[in-house]
Amino acid sequence: MPQERLSMRKIRDVLRYRNDTDLSLEAIARALRLSKGVVSKYLKLAENAGLKWPLPDDLDDGALEHRLYRQLAARESAFVEPDHALIHQELKKKGVTLTLLWEEYKQEAGETAYQYTAFCTRYRAWAGSLKRSMRQIHRAGEKLFADFAGPTVAIFDADTGESRVASIFVAVLGASSYTFACATAGQTQADWLGGLARALEFIGGVTKLIVPDNPKALVKVANAYEPELNRATAEFAQHYGTVILPARPKKPQDKAKVEVGVQVVERWILARLRHRQFFSLVELDSAVGELLPVLNDRPFKKLPGSRREAFERLDVACLKALPTTRFELADWKRARVNIDYHVEFEGHFYSVPHVLARQEVELRITQGMVEILARNRRVAGHARNTSKGNYTTVAEHMPAAHRAHAEWTPGKLIAWGTLVGVATGELVQRMLLEKQHSEQGYRACLGLMRLARKVGAERMEAACTRALAIGAYRFRSVASILDKGLDRQPVDPTKTDTPLPSHANVRGPDYYH
Repeated sequence: MPQERLSMRKIRDVLRYRNDTDLSLEAIARALRLSKGVVSKYLKLAENAGLKWPLPDDLDDGALEHRLYRQLAARESAFVEPDHALIHQELKKKGVTLTLLWEEYKQEAGETAYQYTAFCTRYRAWAGSLKRSMRQIHRAGEKLFADFAGPTVAIFDADTGESRVASIFVAVLGASSYTFACATAGQTQADWLGGLARALEFIGGVTKLIVPDNPKALVKVANAYEPELNRATAEFAQHYGTVILPARPKKPQDKAKVEVGVQVVERWILARLRHRQFFSLVELDSAVGELLPVLNDRPFKKLPGSRREAFERLDVACLKALPTTRFELADWKRARVNIDYHVEFEGHFYSVPHVLARQEVELRITQGMVEILARNRRVAGHARNTSKGNYTTVAEHMPAAHRAHAEWTPGKLIAWGTLVGVATGELVQRMLLEKQHSEQGYRACLGLMRLARKVGAERMEAACTRALAIGAYRFRSVASILDKGLDRQPVDPTKTDTPLPSHANVRGPDYYH
Protein backbone atom coordinates (compact mmCIF):
# COMPACT_ATOMS: atom_id res chain seq x y z
CA MET A 1 0.00 0.00 0.00
CA PRO A 2 1.57 3.35 -1.03
CA GLN A 3 2.07 5.76 1.83
CA GLU A 4 3.74 9.11 2.28
CA ARG A 5 7.50 8.55 2.36
CA LEU A 6 9.92 9.67 5.06
CA SER A 7 12.71 12.06 4.25
CA MET A 8 16.14 10.56 3.67
CA ARG A 9 17.43 12.36 6.76
CA LYS A 10 14.79 10.69 8.91
CA ILE A 11 15.61 7.27 7.43
CA ARG A 12 19.32 7.76 8.18
CA ASP A 13 18.35 8.59 11.79
CA VAL A 14 16.33 5.36 12.04
CA LEU A 15 19.31 3.29 10.86
CA ARG A 16 21.76 5.14 13.13
CA TYR A 17 19.60 4.83 16.25
CA ARG A 18 19.08 1.11 15.60
CA ASN A 19 22.76 0.33 15.10
CA ASP A 20 24.58 2.86 17.30
CA THR A 21 22.36 2.65 20.40
CA ASP A 22 20.71 0.03 22.52
CA LEU A 23 17.28 1.66 22.09
CA SER A 24 14.27 -0.53 21.48
CA LEU A 25 11.94 0.00 18.51
CA GLU A 26 9.47 1.75 20.84
CA ALA A 27 12.16 4.11 22.14
CA ILE A 28 13.39 4.91 18.61
CA ALA A 29 9.80 5.64 17.55
CA ARG A 30 9.29 8.01 20.49
CA ALA A 31 12.61 9.77 19.89
CA LEU A 32 11.89 10.36 16.20
CA ARG A 33 8.13 10.93 16.65
CA LEU A 34 7.24 8.00 14.43
CA SER A 35 5.10 4.95 14.94
CA LYS A 36 6.71 1.64 15.80
CA GLY A 37 5.34 0.21 12.57
CA VAL A 38 7.03 2.87 10.45
CA VAL A 39 10.38 2.27 12.18
CA SER A 40 10.05 -1.45 11.58
CA LYS A 41 9.09 -0.90 7.94
CA TYR A 42 12.15 1.17 7.07
CA LEU A 43 14.52 -1.19 8.87
CA LYS A 44 13.03 -3.99 6.75
CA LEU A 45 13.44 -1.94 3.55
CA ALA A 46 17.12 -1.34 4.39
CA GLU A 47 17.65 -5.04 5.09
CA ASN A 48 16.01 -6.04 1.79
CA ALA A 49 18.18 -3.51 -0.05
CA GLY A 50 21.36 -4.92 1.55
CA LEU A 51 22.13 -1.66 3.34
CA LYS A 52 24.18 -1.72 6.55
CA TRP A 53 25.18 1.00 8.98
CA PRO A 54 27.31 2.99 8.60
CA LEU A 55 26.25 3.76 5.06
CA PRO A 56 28.93 4.25 2.40
CA ASP A 57 30.21 7.85 2.24
CA ASP A 58 29.43 8.12 -1.47
CA LEU A 59 25.78 7.09 -1.02
CA ASP A 60 23.86 10.35 -1.44
CA ASP A 61 20.14 10.81 -0.80
CA GLY A 62 19.16 10.09 -4.38
CA ALA A 63 21.03 6.80 -4.46
CA LEU A 64 19.71 5.84 -1.02
CA GLU A 65 16.13 6.52 -2.11
CA HIS A 66 16.58 4.48 -5.28
CA ARG A 67 17.93 1.44 -3.41
CA LEU A 68 15.25 1.61 -0.70
CA TYR A 69 12.27 2.09 -2.95
CA ARG A 70 13.02 0.25 -6.17
CA GLN A 71 11.11 -2.82 -5.02
CA LEU A 72 8.32 -0.64 -3.63
CA ALA A 73 8.16 1.36 -6.87
CA ALA A 74 7.68 -1.82 -8.82
CA ARG A 75 4.73 -2.66 -6.61
CA GLU A 76 3.21 0.86 -6.87
CA SER A 77 3.36 0.90 -10.66
CA ALA A 78 0.77 -1.86 -10.65
CA PHE A 79 -1.86 0.41 -8.99
CA VAL A 80 -4.53 2.19 -11.06
CA GLU A 81 -4.22 5.96 -10.77
CA PRO A 82 -7.55 7.64 -9.86
CA ASP A 83 -9.02 10.29 -12.20
CA HIS A 84 -8.29 13.27 -9.96
CA ALA A 85 -10.03 15.82 -12.23
CA LEU A 86 -13.22 13.76 -12.17
CA ILE A 87 -12.96 13.36 -8.39
CA HIS A 88 -12.64 17.15 -8.07
CA GLN A 89 -15.81 17.71 -10.10
CA GLU A 90 -17.79 14.97 -8.34
CA LEU A 91 -16.99 16.41 -4.91
CA LYS A 92 -19.01 19.50 -5.87
CA LYS A 93 -22.20 17.46 -6.01
CA LYS A 94 -24.40 17.40 -2.95
CA GLY A 95 -23.70 14.49 -0.60
CA VAL A 96 -20.61 13.25 -2.46
CA THR A 97 -17.57 12.54 -0.24
CA LEU A 98 -14.03 11.21 -0.74
CA THR A 99 -15.08 8.03 1.06
CA LEU A 100 -17.86 7.38 -1.46
CA LEU A 101 -15.59 8.15 -4.43
CA TRP A 102 -12.88 5.84 -3.05
CA GLU A 103 -15.38 3.02 -2.62
CA GLU A 104 -16.53 3.45 -6.24
CA TYR A 105 -12.91 3.61 -7.44
CA LYS A 106 -11.97 0.50 -5.43
CA GLN A 107 -14.93 -1.43 -6.79
CA GLU A 108 -13.78 -0.67 -10.34
CA ALA A 109 -10.01 -1.10 -9.84
CA GLY A 110 -10.20 -4.16 -7.60
CA GLU A 111 -6.87 -5.39 -6.22
CA THR A 112 -4.99 -2.68 -8.12
CA ALA A 113 -6.74 0.11 -6.17
CA TYR A 114 -4.95 2.34 -3.70
CA GLN A 115 -6.13 2.12 -0.12
CA TYR A 116 -8.17 5.02 1.26
CA THR A 117 -5.29 6.94 2.89
CA ALA A 118 -3.14 6.82 -0.24
CA PHE A 119 -6.17 7.68 -2.39
CA CYS A 120 -6.82 10.85 -0.35
CA THR A 121 -3.13 11.78 -0.16
CA ARG A 122 -2.68 11.56 -3.92
CA TYR A 123 -5.88 13.54 -4.61
CA ARG A 124 -4.89 16.33 -2.21
CA ALA A 125 -1.44 16.54 -3.77
CA TRP A 126 -3.07 16.90 -7.20
CA ALA A 127 -5.57 19.50 -5.94
CA GLY A 128 -2.72 21.47 -4.38
CA SER A 129 -1.25 22.01 -7.83
CA LEU A 130 -4.37 23.89 -8.94
CA LYS A 131 -4.94 27.63 -8.57
CA ARG A 132 -6.46 28.58 -5.25
CA SER A 133 -9.83 29.39 -6.80
CA MET A 134 -9.96 26.04 -8.62
CA ARG A 135 -8.96 23.85 -5.69
CA GLN A 136 -11.69 25.18 -3.40
CA ILE A 137 -14.67 22.82 -3.28
CA HIS A 138 -17.99 24.63 -3.76
CA ARG A 139 -21.18 22.59 -3.75
CA ALA A 140 -23.42 22.71 -6.80
CA GLY A 141 -25.99 25.51 -6.69
CA GLU A 142 -24.61 26.78 -3.39
CA LYS A 143 -22.75 30.05 -4.02
CA LEU A 144 -22.75 32.94 -6.47
CA PHE A 145 -19.74 35.25 -6.07
CA ALA A 146 -19.94 38.87 -7.27
CA ASP A 147 -17.68 41.91 -7.66
CA PHE A 148 -16.81 44.71 -10.07
CA ALA A 149 -13.87 44.56 -12.46
CA GLY A 150 -11.08 47.03 -11.76
CA PRO A 151 -10.86 48.56 -15.26
CA THR A 152 -13.68 50.83 -16.39
CA VAL A 153 -14.83 51.53 -19.95
CA ALA A 154 -15.25 54.99 -21.48
CA ILE A 155 -18.61 55.97 -22.99
CA PHE A 156 -18.57 58.99 -25.30
CA ASP A 157 -21.23 61.59 -26.04
CA ALA A 158 -21.68 61.53 -29.81
CA ASP A 159 -22.45 65.28 -29.91
CA THR A 160 -19.92 66.78 -27.50
CA GLY A 161 -17.22 64.12 -27.49
CA GLU A 162 -17.16 64.18 -23.69
CA SER A 163 -16.72 60.84 -21.95
CA ARG A 164 -17.86 59.17 -18.75
CA VAL A 165 -16.87 55.81 -17.35
CA ALA A 166 -18.96 52.67 -16.99
CA SER A 167 -18.25 49.77 -14.65
CA ILE A 168 -18.31 46.05 -15.38
CA PHE A 169 -20.21 43.84 -12.94
CA VAL A 170 -19.08 40.20 -12.72
CA ALA A 171 -20.76 37.19 -11.07
CA VAL A 172 -19.36 33.64 -10.95
CA LEU A 173 -20.95 30.38 -9.78
CA GLY A 174 -18.80 28.58 -7.24
CA ALA A 175 -19.18 24.99 -8.46
CA SER A 176 -18.98 25.45 -12.24
CA SER A 177 -17.28 28.87 -12.60
CA TYR A 178 -20.09 29.78 -15.02
CA THR A 179 -19.65 33.53 -15.51
CA PHE A 180 -21.95 36.51 -16.04
CA ALA A 181 -20.93 40.10 -16.77
CA CYS A 182 -22.78 43.30 -17.61
CA ALA A 183 -22.13 47.04 -17.89
CA THR A 184 -23.43 49.42 -15.23
CA ALA A 185 -23.41 53.20 -14.88
CA GLY A 186 -21.46 52.97 -11.62
CA GLN A 187 -21.11 50.91 -8.47
CA THR A 188 -24.06 52.27 -6.49
CA GLN A 189 -26.58 50.24 -4.55
CA ALA A 190 -28.85 50.21 -7.59
CA ASP A 191 -25.98 48.98 -9.78
CA TRP A 192 -25.05 46.21 -7.33
CA LEU A 193 -28.60 44.93 -6.83
CA GLY A 194 -29.49 45.37 -10.49
CA GLY A 195 -26.40 43.39 -11.49
CA LEU A 196 -27.22 40.61 -9.03
CA ALA A 197 -30.81 40.42 -10.29
CA ARG A 198 -29.59 40.12 -13.89
CA ALA A 199 -27.03 37.49 -12.88
CA LEU A 200 -29.72 35.33 -11.29
CA GLU A 201 -31.86 35.68 -14.41
CA PHE A 202 -28.83 34.75 -16.55
CA ILE A 203 -28.29 31.48 -14.67
CA GLY A 204 -32.03 30.86 -14.53
CA GLY A 205 -32.32 30.31 -10.79
CA VAL A 206 -31.23 31.28 -7.29
CA THR A 207 -28.25 29.99 -5.29
CA LYS A 208 -28.40 29.32 -1.56
CA LEU A 209 -25.76 32.00 -0.90
CA ILE A 210 -24.62 35.17 -2.66
CA VAL A 211 -21.11 36.29 -1.73
CA PRO A 212 -20.34 39.88 -2.77
CA ASP A 213 -17.37 41.95 -1.73
CA ASN A 214 -17.91 44.17 1.32
CA PRO A 215 -19.11 47.39 -0.39
CA LYS A 216 -20.75 50.25 1.48
CA ALA A 217 -23.50 50.12 -1.13
CA LEU A 218 -24.69 46.81 0.37
CA VAL A 219 -23.32 46.63 3.90
CA LYS A 220 -24.46 48.90 6.71
CA VAL A 221 -21.93 47.63 9.27
CA ALA A 222 -18.88 45.69 8.05
CA ASN A 223 -17.84 42.87 10.36
CA ALA A 224 -15.85 39.70 9.74
CA TYR A 225 -18.35 37.59 11.70
CA GLU A 226 -21.73 39.35 11.60
CA PRO A 227 -21.89 41.92 8.79
CA GLU A 228 -25.12 43.96 8.86
CA LEU A 229 -26.77 44.46 5.48
CA ASN A 230 -28.60 47.67 4.67
CA ARG A 231 -32.36 47.53 4.28
CA ALA A 232 -32.48 47.31 0.49
CA THR A 233 -29.95 44.46 0.40
CA ALA A 234 -31.85 42.54 3.07
CA GLU A 235 -35.05 43.05 1.05
CA PHE A 236 -33.30 41.75 -2.06
CA ALA A 237 -32.26 38.58 -0.23
CA GLN A 238 -35.79 38.09 1.11
CA HIS A 239 -37.32 38.63 -2.34
CA TYR A 240 -35.15 35.92 -3.90
CA GLY A 241 -35.16 33.58 -0.90
CA THR A 242 -31.38 33.56 -0.57
CA VAL A 243 -28.72 34.62 1.93
CA ILE A 244 -26.26 37.41 1.18
CA LEU A 245 -22.99 36.85 3.03
CA PRO A 246 -20.35 39.48 2.20
CA ALA A 247 -16.74 38.33 2.02
CA ARG A 248 -14.72 39.05 5.15
CA PRO A 249 -12.51 42.15 4.99
CA LYS A 250 -8.86 41.34 4.14
CA LYS A 251 -9.69 37.67 3.49
CA PRO A 252 -8.98 37.16 -0.24
CA GLN A 253 -9.70 33.44 0.01
CA ASP A 254 -13.38 34.28 0.57
CA LYS A 255 -13.65 35.77 -2.91
CA ALA A 256 -10.92 33.93 -4.81
CA LYS A 257 -13.49 32.53 -7.23
CA VAL A 258 -14.77 35.93 -8.35
CA GLU A 259 -11.27 37.44 -8.44
CA VAL A 260 -10.33 34.83 -11.02
CA GLY A 261 -13.65 35.43 -12.78
CA VAL A 262 -12.87 39.14 -12.97
CA GLN A 263 -9.46 38.35 -14.48
CA VAL A 264 -11.07 36.08 -17.06
CA VAL A 265 -13.61 38.78 -18.00
CA GLU A 266 -10.83 41.35 -18.29
CA ARG A 267 -8.77 39.07 -20.56
CA TRP A 268 -11.47 37.50 -22.69
CA ILE A 269 -14.01 40.32 -22.91
CA LEU A 270 -12.60 43.75 -22.03
CA ALA A 271 -9.29 43.14 -23.79
CA ARG A 272 -11.20 42.30 -26.97
CA LEU A 273 -13.23 45.49 -26.71
CA ARG A 274 -10.29 47.82 -26.02
CA HIS A 275 -10.19 49.25 -29.56
CA ARG A 276 -13.93 49.96 -29.77
CA GLN A 277 -15.64 53.24 -28.91
CA PHE A 278 -19.02 53.11 -27.21
CA PHE A 279 -21.64 55.84 -27.27
CA SER A 280 -24.18 54.45 -24.80
CA LEU A 281 -24.33 52.11 -21.83
CA VAL A 282 -26.75 49.89 -23.75
CA GLU A 283 -24.24 49.52 -26.60
CA LEU A 284 -21.45 48.54 -24.20
CA ASP A 285 -23.68 46.13 -22.30
CA SER A 286 -24.72 44.46 -25.53
CA ALA A 287 -21.08 44.02 -26.59
CA VAL A 288 -20.21 42.42 -23.26
CA GLY A 289 -23.19 40.08 -23.52
CA GLU A 290 -22.18 38.94 -27.01
CA LEU A 291 -18.81 37.69 -25.70
CA LEU A 292 -20.17 35.79 -22.69
CA PRO A 293 -20.90 32.59 -24.69
CA VAL A 294 -17.33 32.61 -26.00
CA LEU A 295 -15.97 32.84 -22.46
CA ASN A 296 -18.24 30.16 -21.00
CA ASP A 297 -17.66 27.71 -23.86
CA ARG A 298 -13.84 27.83 -23.61
CA PRO A 299 -12.40 24.50 -22.36
CA PHE A 300 -10.80 24.41 -18.91
CA LYS A 301 -7.04 23.89 -18.84
CA LYS A 302 -6.82 21.37 -15.98
CA LEU A 303 -10.42 20.21 -15.63
CA PRO A 304 -12.65 18.39 -18.12
CA GLY A 305 -15.16 20.33 -20.21
CA SER A 306 -16.05 24.02 -20.12
CA ARG A 307 -17.85 26.41 -17.77
CA ARG A 308 -21.12 25.88 -19.61
CA GLU A 309 -20.82 22.09 -19.51
CA ALA A 310 -19.97 22.17 -15.80
CA PHE A 311 -22.91 24.53 -15.20
CA GLU A 312 -25.34 22.21 -16.97
CA ARG A 313 -23.94 19.13 -15.24
CA LEU A 314 -23.60 20.54 -11.72
CA ASP A 315 -25.55 23.72 -11.01
CA VAL A 316 -28.71 23.70 -13.10
CA ALA A 317 -30.52 20.98 -11.14
CA CYS A 318 -29.58 22.51 -7.77
CA LEU A 319 -30.77 26.10 -8.28
CA LYS A 320 -33.98 27.33 -6.65
CA ALA A 321 -36.66 28.81 -8.89
CA LEU A 322 -36.67 32.53 -9.60
CA PRO A 323 -39.57 34.59 -8.22
CA THR A 324 -42.17 35.69 -10.75
CA THR A 325 -41.02 39.33 -10.64
CA ARG A 326 -37.64 41.03 -10.58
CA PHE A 327 -36.70 42.88 -7.40
CA GLU A 328 -37.44 46.61 -7.48
CA LEU A 329 -35.35 49.01 -5.45
CA ALA A 330 -37.61 51.03 -3.15
CA ASP A 331 -37.61 54.28 -1.21
CA TRP A 332 -39.01 54.34 2.32
CA LYS A 333 -40.98 57.02 4.13
CA ARG A 334 -42.77 57.22 7.47
CA ALA A 335 -46.28 58.66 7.54
CA ARG A 336 -49.25 58.97 9.87
CA VAL A 337 -52.65 57.71 8.73
CA ASN A 338 -55.28 60.46 8.56
CA ILE A 339 -58.60 60.15 10.35
CA ASP A 340 -60.16 59.21 7.00
CA TYR A 341 -57.84 56.10 6.87
CA HIS A 342 -55.72 57.49 4.02
CA VAL A 343 -52.01 58.34 3.90
CA GLU A 344 -50.55 61.05 1.71
CA PHE A 345 -47.58 60.66 -0.63
CA GLU A 346 -46.63 63.41 -3.10
CA GLY A 347 -50.10 64.96 -2.85
CA HIS A 348 -52.08 61.77 -3.54
CA PHE A 349 -54.00 59.87 -0.87
CA TYR A 350 -53.93 56.06 -0.50
CA SER A 351 -56.25 54.01 1.70
CA VAL A 352 -55.29 51.58 4.46
CA PRO A 353 -57.58 49.45 6.68
CA HIS A 354 -59.69 51.91 8.69
CA VAL A 355 -58.54 50.42 12.02
CA LEU A 356 -55.13 52.02 11.37
CA ALA A 357 -56.49 55.59 11.44
CA ARG A 358 -54.12 57.94 13.30
CA GLN A 359 -51.37 55.27 13.50
CA GLU A 360 -47.83 55.60 12.12
CA VAL A 361 -47.00 53.41 9.12
CA GLU A 362 -44.17 53.00 6.61
CA LEU A 363 -44.48 53.57 2.88
CA ARG A 364 -42.41 51.46 0.48
CA ILE A 365 -42.31 53.33 -2.82
CA THR A 366 -41.17 51.84 -6.12
CA GLN A 367 -41.53 53.20 -9.62
CA GLY A 368 -45.00 51.71 -10.01
CA MET A 369 -46.25 50.87 -6.51
CA VAL A 370 -46.93 52.37 -3.11
CA GLU A 371 -46.95 49.69 -0.42
CA ILE A 372 -47.94 50.43 3.17
CA LEU A 373 -46.59 48.49 6.15
CA ALA A 374 -47.69 48.57 9.77
CA ARG A 375 -45.36 46.93 12.30
CA ASN A 376 -43.41 45.35 9.42
CA ARG A 377 -46.56 43.75 7.98
CA ARG A 378 -47.87 44.72 4.55
CA VAL A 379 -51.39 46.10 4.98
CA ALA A 380 -52.02 47.76 1.60
CA GLY A 381 -50.61 48.08 -1.89
CA HIS A 382 -51.66 50.57 -4.57
CA ALA A 383 -50.58 51.47 -8.08
CA ARG A 384 -48.62 54.71 -7.82
CA ASN A 385 -50.73 57.72 -8.84
CA THR A 386 -49.32 61.17 -9.57
CA SER A 387 -52.63 63.07 -9.61
CA LYS A 388 -52.49 65.50 -6.70
CA GLY A 389 -55.47 65.94 -4.40
CA ASN A 390 -57.15 62.72 -5.49
CA TYR A 391 -57.81 59.48 -3.63
CA THR A 392 -57.09 55.81 -4.30
CA THR A 393 -59.42 53.81 -2.09
CA VAL A 394 -59.98 50.07 -1.66
CA ALA A 395 -63.53 49.24 -0.54
CA GLU A 396 -62.32 46.60 1.93
CA HIS A 397 -60.42 49.32 3.82
CA MET A 398 -63.61 51.26 4.60
CA PRO A 399 -65.85 50.88 7.67
CA ALA A 400 -69.05 48.98 6.93
CA ALA A 401 -71.16 52.16 6.85
CA HIS A 402 -68.80 53.89 4.45
CA ARG A 403 -68.62 50.81 2.26
CA ALA A 404 -72.40 50.67 1.94
CA HIS A 405 -72.33 54.34 1.03
CA ALA A 406 -69.62 53.84 -1.56
CA GLU A 407 -71.54 51.05 -3.30
CA TRP A 408 -74.14 53.57 -4.53
CA THR A 409 -73.44 55.04 -7.97
CA PRO A 410 -75.33 57.93 -9.64
CA GLY A 411 -77.08 55.44 -11.91
CA LYS A 412 -78.25 53.32 -8.99
CA LEU A 413 -79.52 56.38 -7.12
CA ILE A 414 -81.50 57.62 -10.15
CA ALA A 415 -82.94 54.13 -10.64
CA TRP A 416 -84.09 54.03 -7.03
CA GLY A 417 -85.70 57.48 -7.27
CA THR A 418 -87.52 56.56 -10.49
CA LEU A 419 -88.96 53.47 -8.84
CA VAL A 420 -90.43 55.71 -6.12
CA GLY A 421 -91.88 58.10 -8.69
CA VAL A 422 -91.19 60.56 -11.49
CA ALA A 423 -90.74 63.53 -9.16
CA THR A 424 -88.41 61.63 -6.83
CA GLY A 425 -86.29 60.51 -9.78
CA GLU A 426 -86.10 64.10 -11.08
CA LEU A 427 -85.16 65.48 -7.66
CA VAL A 428 -82.39 62.88 -7.24
CA GLN A 429 -81.02 63.87 -10.65
CA ARG A 430 -81.04 67.58 -9.74
CA MET A 431 -79.34 66.88 -6.42
CA LEU A 432 -76.53 65.04 -8.20
CA LEU A 433 -76.10 67.69 -10.89
CA GLU A 434 -76.30 70.82 -8.76
CA LYS A 435 -74.04 69.88 -5.85
CA GLN A 436 -70.47 71.17 -6.15
CA HIS A 437 -69.03 67.77 -5.25
CA SER A 438 -70.57 64.39 -6.07
CA GLU A 439 -70.02 63.25 -2.46
CA GLN A 440 -72.45 65.95 -1.30
CA GLY A 441 -75.06 64.75 -3.79
CA TYR A 442 -74.61 61.11 -2.67
CA ARG A 443 -75.24 62.01 0.95
CA ALA A 444 -78.36 64.03 0.12
CA CYS A 445 -79.80 61.19 -1.96
CA LEU A 446 -79.03 58.64 0.76
CA GLY A 447 -80.91 60.94 3.14
CA LEU A 448 -83.95 60.79 0.82
CA MET A 449 -83.76 56.98 0.90
CA ARG A 450 -83.80 57.01 4.70
CA LEU A 451 -86.83 59.33 4.71
CA ALA A 452 -88.62 57.15 2.14
CA ARG A 453 -88.21 54.09 4.36
CA LYS A 454 -89.73 56.11 7.19
CA VAL A 455 -92.72 57.78 5.46
CA GLY A 456 -93.36 55.50 2.48
CA ALA A 457 -93.17 55.99 -1.29
CA GLU A 458 -96.45 57.93 -1.66
CA ARG A 459 -95.54 60.69 0.78
CA MET A 460 -91.95 60.83 -0.57
CA GLU A 461 -93.21 61.32 -4.14
CA ALA A 462 -95.61 64.07 -2.96
CA ALA A 463 -92.87 65.83 -1.00
CA CYS A 464 -90.51 65.70 -4.00
CA THR A 465 -93.26 67.09 -6.26
CA ARG A 466 -93.68 70.10 -3.93
CA ALA A 467 -89.88 70.54 -3.63
CA LEU A 468 -89.52 70.64 -7.42
CA ALA A 469 -92.41 73.07 -7.69
CA ILE A 470 -90.79 75.58 -5.35
CA GLY A 471 -87.20 74.97 -6.59
CA ALA A 472 -86.05 73.50 -3.28
CA TYR A 473 -83.52 70.83 -4.34
CA ARG A 474 -82.01 70.16 -0.94
CA PHE A 475 -82.49 67.24 1.40
CA ARG A 476 -83.37 69.56 4.27
CA SER A 477 -86.18 71.09 2.19
CA VAL A 478 -87.78 67.69 1.57
CA ALA A 479 -87.38 66.78 5.25
CA SER A 480 -89.06 70.07 6.25
CA ILE A 481 -91.98 69.47 3.84
CA LEU A 482 -92.54 66.05 5.37
CA ASP A 483 -92.11 67.29 8.93
CA LYS A 484 -94.75 70.02 8.44
CA GLY A 485 -97.11 67.76 6.49
CA LEU A 486 -96.98 70.02 3.42
CA ASP A 487 -96.76 66.94 1.20
CA ARG A 488 -100.46 66.35 1.99
CA GLN A 489 -101.49 69.77 0.64
CA PRO A 490 -102.01 70.36 -3.09
CA VAL A 491 -99.39 72.41 -4.92
CA ASP A 492 -100.61 75.83 -6.11
CA PRO A 493 -99.15 76.25 -9.64
CA THR A 494 -99.40 80.04 -9.38
CA LYS A 495 -96.96 80.07 -6.43
CA THR A 496 -94.25 77.85 -7.89
CA ASP A 497 -90.78 79.34 -8.45
CA THR A 498 -89.95 76.79 -11.12
CA PRO A 499 -92.25 75.03 -13.56
CA LEU A 500 -92.68 71.36 -12.90
CA PRO A 501 -90.43 69.31 -15.19
CA SER A 502 -91.99 67.12 -17.80
CA HIS A 503 -91.47 63.40 -17.59
CA ALA A 504 -89.36 63.45 -20.78
CA ASN A 505 -86.71 65.60 -19.07
CA VAL A 506 -85.87 62.94 -16.50
CA ARG A 507 -82.66 61.16 -17.58
CA GLY A 508 -82.62 57.42 -17.20
CA PRO A 509 -80.17 55.67 -14.87
CA ASP A 510 -78.04 54.38 -17.78
CA TYR A 511 -76.90 57.96 -18.42
CA TYR A 512 -74.85 57.89 -15.22
CA HIS A 513 -73.10 54.55 -15.70
